[in-house]
Amino acid sequence: MNNYFKYLPVSDEEKIWGLYVLNAGCTRIEPEQAYPYKNHPSHHNFTWDNGRVLNEFQLIYITKGQGTFESESAGKQEIAAGNIILLFPGERHRYKPNRETGWDEYWIGFKGGIVENLISNNFFNKEIPITDLGFNERILSSLLEIIERSKEEKSGYQSLISGAVLYLLGHIHSSTKQIGFDGKEELVKMIDKARLILRANIDENISPEQVACELKLSYSYFRKVFKTYVGISPGQYLIQLKIQRAKEHLLNPEKSIKQIAYDLNFESNFYFSKIFKDKTGLTPNQYRDMQNIKMKSAKV
Repeated sequence: MNNYFKYLPVSDEEKIWGLYVLNAGCTRIEPEQAYPYKNHPSHHNFTWDNGRVLNEFQLIYITKGQGTFESESAGKQEIAAGNIILLFPGERHRYKPNRETGWDEYWIGFKGGIVENLISNNFFNKEIPITDLGFNERILSSLLEIIERSKEEKSGYQSLISGAVLYLLGHIHSSTKQIGFDGKEELVKMIDKARLILRANIDENISPEQVACELKLSYSYFRKVFKTYVGISPGQYLIQLKIQRAKEHLLNPEKSIKQIAYDLNFESNFYFSKIFKDKTGLTPNQYRDMQNIKMKSAKV
């Protein structure tokens, strides 16, 4: 590893994008070596005794070694290789590698409305700043890609690396949700079977309650576990499957809206149209007209 860091200029246009990178770097700290380096800007440098407060988010991925992290909301925690730390703006924190082991760290600093929206909707929590991702080659590749692009600073690079940041945040959120199901393979198999049953019966008059009964579970327990793992209730999952199938049917001009509603076992044409608009923002007729226009344009 070659030690590297760079603090990046950001234009007003790049800020409008909604997510932008402020800095990126990687550092190898050998055993017994002082930490952190003193040549960072004063607003990013810190000592263990004083800690620091940033005006940005940061992700720090530790790929080798061990250390200690502490923040106001999370308290003191041990850090191991494979851990990724999410730092929050306005939150006093400090961290350091163990003098016996040192560590390898990769980091990015970023801001933007997209991230603030994720935080305000509780996708990430100051009280849980550390996620154990293990050694993940895709995570490391994304961080290296951000670092390489920051070195070049080619036109438009900010919008490119911001996508990599969003990928990293998505991976952290996904891993956090899956942790709750570690060691619960039977539950995961049950949810997979439930999704398979629902997909196989989109055109049938099946209900989530019937699926729970087939799995020999109470509906309240089935719904709770399903929603925790999938993110939406089994009823909403089934509706979304039906809406996707309805979109396929709407490509057939010979099928009326009423017939599609009947085929998908909606209780009425009116209810189908209402649900379709709620989920897509368009009525079935508007969606059909839009698809027809697209197909005609493609033929020109």
